[in-house]
Amino acid sequence: MIRLLLADDHAIVRAGLRALLEHEDDIEVIGEAATAETAVALCATTPVDLVLMDLRFGAGTSGVDATRSLRSLPNPPHVLVVTNYDTDADILDAIAAGAAGYLLKDTPPPELLAAVRAASAGDSVLSPAVASRLMTRVRRPATSLTPREIQVLTLVAAGRSNREIGKELLLSETTVKSHLVHIFGKLGVKSRTSAIARARELGTLPR
Repeated sequence: MIRLLLADDHAIVRAGLRALLEHEDDIEVIGEAATAETAVALCATTPVDLVLMDLRFGAGTSGVDATRSLRSLPNPPHVLVVTNYDTDADILDAIAAGAAGYLLKDTPPPELLAAVRAASAGDSVLSPAVASRLMTRVRRPATSLTPREIQVLTLVAAGRSNREIGKELLLSETTVKSHLVHIFGKLGVKSRTSAIARARELGTLPR
């Protein structure tokens, strides 16, 4: 029996997932969490095999941070991200945090059920759209930003200065500037504003 927790801040999404999953003989929905903090707290005290995790919970802890916390528990559950967001930054952050899979919310029910079973066993699961994005990164490495470059550009988009970016990422200002030079070259732009706009066009950063 797969003991499963639903973590999403939208009640209607949780209800829809529960309606789909609770009719399966090998899946037991043991609870729901409307916040990432609640999901982590429940898993710290209750045996859970798999958490279906959204990425964004309003102003609270993100799904990525919650995934990292869950995977650091003594008996960590597997985490399957189920979200609307498919940017490179979101995907890479979730995988780096320890997510076993990454699905979009428009995934057909049969595929979702198969993914739940696979992820609960620790297998990697990616929706076709996400897999395509990652394959594009592999096939076009010269134009794909590295995870660190995405972190830097994400902070640029948030309005941080080079000094602030360096402080947050524990980098020197010279290193931050070097990353920006590489980012500009890969994206074919000459300014921070153009880099942000181009990255959003490519889906590297959220719009």
